[in-house]
Amino acid sequence: MKTGLQRILFVLVSILALGGGYVLGLRQHDHDHGAETTTGTQEHKVQYTCSMHPFIIRDEPGSCPICGMALTPLKSGETGGAKEAGITIDPTTRQNMGVRTEPVVKRSLQHTIRTVGLVALADDRVRAVNTKIDGWVEQLYVDQLGQQVVKGQPLLSIYSPALVAAQQEYLLALRNQKRLASSPYADITRGATRLLDAARTRLSYWDISPEQVKKLMLTGTPSKTVTLYSEQGGIVTSKKVLQGGQIKAGQELLQIADLSTLWVNADIYEYELEWIKKGQQAEVELPMLDTTLSGRIDYIYPYLENATRTVKARIVVVNPDLALKPGMFANVRIAAKTVAQVLAIPESALLNSGKKQTVFVDQGEGRFLPRQITTGMHADSFVEIRSGLKEGESVVVSAQFLLDSESRLREALNKMTAPKEEPAATPSNESKEDLNDLFN
Repeated sequence: MKTGLQRILFVLVSILALGGGYVLGLRQHDHDHGAETTTGTQEHKVQYTCSMHPFIIRDEPGSCPICGMALTPLKSGETGGAKEAGITIDPTTRQNMGVRTEPVVKRSLQHTIRTVGLVALADDRVRAVNTKIDGWVEQLYVDQLGQQVVKGQPLLSIYSPALVAAQQEYLLALRNQKRLASSPYADITRGATRLLDAARTRLSYWDISPEQVKKLMLTGTPSKTVTLYSEQGGIVTSKKVLQGGQIKAGQELLQIADLSTLWVNADIYEYELEWIKKGQQAEVELPMLDTTLSGRIDYIYPYLENATRTVKARIVVVNPDLALKPGMFANVRIAAKTVAQVLAIPESALLNSGKKQTVFVDQGEGRFLPRQITTGMHADSFVEIRSGLKEGESVVVSAQFLLDSESRLREALNKMTAPKEEPAATPSNESKEDLNDLFN
């Protein structure tokens, strides 16, 4: 019995000791906290930091160990729990960082598509030279690629037995028509005339010109060869025949291209197709020639190139001095769309994270405020502002990445140095009830 009673008394004494210690400790904590609050209100300890490296904090003035700049006092509230909306830098730091600002103004913007293109022959200005008869090349007057020819210039002469026979048939039909022209029988006269017309038509089908037929009629002697003439002026771009070579009907002998007008096939990406229309003006810059030509879009191809995943926009350019050569690369600028009098800022002011776009607004007195904005059309190094800025405000156009880094560092510093909220003090009567519970 004594042993059990002793154990119960020991437990009661232990509980009383613990309870008394808790009460004394609570009172001492309240006294110390009040004294600390009073002291903190009366005296605020000044700390120093670097404007370029805000994570450097010292209790005494001096120089930054990283950049060597003089440390500046932390302003009241700079390390407090409240989140700073912007940052403040002194004029010296601003000059060292190279911070420049420009005002938000209204201006007219023109959307310009910049791309590359390849100079090509105009398909509608290329002519193929061929013949409709079999034979041999008797004389080749144009014997090299790149040779320039003029319209009506002789290209080559062809010997063809079939052509000689056709000329003889024409001469026979001509003599027969003359002999029967005075016949008293009208049907015979008309038959002779139809036979002559058929012989003349056959010669024309073989590309014998009216002048050559007239010469044949006047001389009465068949020509051994037939001469082919150029239908247009230009440059010989293809040559598939040799002097003395045999040729077949329908075989392509030469190609002649008129280079006074050329095409520039510009690559247009899929997302830019909505800006492209037939008839738009374009500028074609040739870096190798240090010149710029004007043209217009006359056709947009209805399919994509598999290799580049682009659509070709055909631009027609005039080339009177033949300085432009097929196969040249060109830089192309297409004036696609114009919007008038919209708020705009330089593109260099934008901080684009992918999900949002931000600028730093100059609030004056060295204070800069980050602000999220909504943008529209981009044109010639400027961007349209749809929301977030007002006309007349100034935005940072250089060193804004340094400002952004410093703003993030200060925000992180504020979070790390902000004092934790003290839990509400427990009323004394509740403490007493809790203590009484220990003994119930």
